[in-house]
Amino acid sequence: MNPLLTLLCVPLFLLPLAARAQAPRSGDEFRYRRPRFLDEARIGEDTKDDVITVGSKPKLDLDVNAYADLQFAYFNYGENQNRANGSQKDSRLVFDTTRLVLELEAGLPEYGLEAEFEVEFEHGGAGAAMELEYEEFGEFDTDVEKGGEALVEELYLTKKLGRNVELSVGRFYVAVGTLFSDYLPTSYLGTIRSEAETRIIPNTWNDMGMMLRWDTPVGVRLTGQVVNGLDSTGFSSQTWVATGLQQRFELVRATDLAAVLRADVRRFEGFNFGVSAYYGGTTRNRPKPDLVKQCDDANPNLVAPCGYVSAPLFIADAHLSVNRNRWRAHAMVMYGHLGNAAAVSARNARLSNLLNVLRTPVSDNALSAWGELGYDIAPWLGLNGNHRLEPYVRIDYMDSQFKPRAELFDNPRFERTVYTVGTSYTLAGLVVVKLDFGQRRMGSSAFRPENTLRLSTGFVY
Repeated sequence: MNPLLTLLCVPLFLLPLAARAQAPRSGDEFRYRRPRFLDEARIGEDTKDDVITVGSKPKLDLDVNAYADLQFAYFNYGENQNRANGSQKDSRLVFDTTRLVLELEAGLPEYGLEAEFEVEFEHGGAGAAMELEYEEFGEFDTDVEKGGEALVEELYLTKKLGRNVELSVGRFYVAVGTLFSDYLPTSYLGTIRSEAETRIIPNTWNDMGMMLRWDTPVGVRLTGQVVNGLDSTGFSSQTWVATGLQQRFELVRATDLAAVLRADVRRFEGFNFGVSAYYGGTTRNRPKPDLVKQCDDANPNLVAPCGYVSAPLFIADAHLSVNRNRWRAHAMVMYGHLGNAAAVSARNARLSNLLNVLRTPVSDNALSAWGELGYDIAPWLGLNGNHRLEPYVRIDYMDSQFKPRAELFDNPRFERTVYTVGTSYTLAGLVVVKLDFGQRRMGSSAFRPENTLRLSTGFVY
């Protein structure tokens, strides 16, 4: 189907769903990731303390949020993992300003509208400057002042369609995996986000498109999205499709669209579980139309006269989140399949070095699973409810070359299991300090284990 026609027809399918949403709102009227400020219960109340009125304009509700994460890590192995027996022995420290995220939400409750944007600064942000160097004969130099990234991860407008239905348009998180909802440093127990998830799909995956969310009367939250597809030039052996997010160019290509469906059961206090699925094309979003079919009598006036090679991407997961009494847990299983992975790999091997991609063969399938479990022992130490001290265990498993095609070597280097034990301390749900020890093992005993000791701290407000 023509992607433009698909995009134009989506609202026609969404409006009937909105008309069916007649049930009263449940107590779970808050946002998936963070409590919503756009609450119908507040409409008509005296909210002069947090509402700005400008002339005759409607009331504007503002909310500012932020979170940050700092990492201090010790590694007993070298960075080069491509050696015959794995990484060499080493002893190194790494300090990282992992991320600082700022979010602004603005709503017009009278009209059921909300706008949100979120900016993330990774590894201290990025900076470059041009300088006049007299020591180099008066030449102009452009220097990288700070390596990092500054990204707009969310920028969207939401309209309420009834009491339990919302339609959003813009850039938002893709509803796959656990990081769609549990990405704050206080949301998970480990010092870092699950390696099993971020090694297979993009970390806090965000794309542009349209999203519909419906809180059904039976306590199930349904989320549907239509977003731009990934760019298959970024697919690789080590990270499968995690580096296929379109970030290298100014414009986002959306000739290949993707559909996402997610269902979360939220009717049981302290227990949330569900499934999600993603399906979309990957070949027509490449920087150049270089993955096309060949045929006789091709029309030279058409970009792809014989059509594009199809390489659809399918991802499915089942996820669980528990936060009940003194127990906390997360778990997820994810499977992915890439069609025509051999054709993608063959074309990627001939890409330009200037594109800055790995160009290694991508597997047809990938599999990952992870789980963590913690228990709050703060009451044993006489601490009140503002304190949570949680020893925990975590296991991450990932295989970015799970059951590949016959001609692709199933490299045990890309099958990895990480065992982690640690402790997390949280103060009033705002400040967190974590310490853990992890050991990564490859799919073969020929590779030496890799040990990591991490300390992290962060805040959420």
